[in-house]
Amino acid sequence: MTLSDVLGLSDSHERLLVRVLQVTLAGLLVYGLVVSQMAIIVAAVIGLGVTFLPALLRREYGYCMDAGLVLWISIAMILHVIGFLGFYDRFQWYDEITHMISATVIAGVGYAAFRALELHSEDIEVPSEFRAVFIVVFVLAAGMFWEILEYVFGGLVTVYGIDDIVTDMVFNGVGAIIVAVWGTGYVDGLIEFFRERLRPESDM
Repeated sequence: MTLSDVLGLSDSHERLLVRVLQVTLAGLLVYGLVVSQMAIIVAAVIGLGVTFLPALLRREYGYCMDAGLVLWISIAMILHVIGFLGFYDRFQWYDEITHMISATVIAGVGYAAFRALELHSEDIEVPSEFRAVFIVVFVLAAGMFWEILEYVFGGLVTVYGIDDIVTDMVFNGVGAIIVAVWGTGYVDGLIEFFRERLRPESDM
């Protein structure tokens, strides 16, 4: 089952929603340029780049990512960019939600890569319970790396202190657990794509 099946939307409708989100990100980029807000500019550029990645994969590798998965990634990116309009400063819950949703994206991609490696190698056989543990550990490690980046680039991103870091990590963990328990089946297509990339060119 794919995310498209769960959402009950056709591919065309989901792709239209993605386009709307991309236009919104472009608008936020223009706004960031007008008000000279570097955090918005950087976040919008990265967000747009990520949302166009599925199209790049389709053109370069012939891989058509599930439209629901593309929509999931796009929503995570736009929520992050919108946060720099003041939502992060005004609402603690908004920061928590964005961390949780972003964590689900990271968890999905990390799990897909890990599972593809497992399926590719006959020497690797991982119990399903450990896969869940891997997802949580991978997301927490990625979250800690992000917190370090926020500290290093404090001029672009506001650092709120230890309490905020702990809260961020908690909700990163929540997002990871959601994927570990319910979401691994939605990235089967991504697993197969990664697996294809691991095969020698002579076998492809």
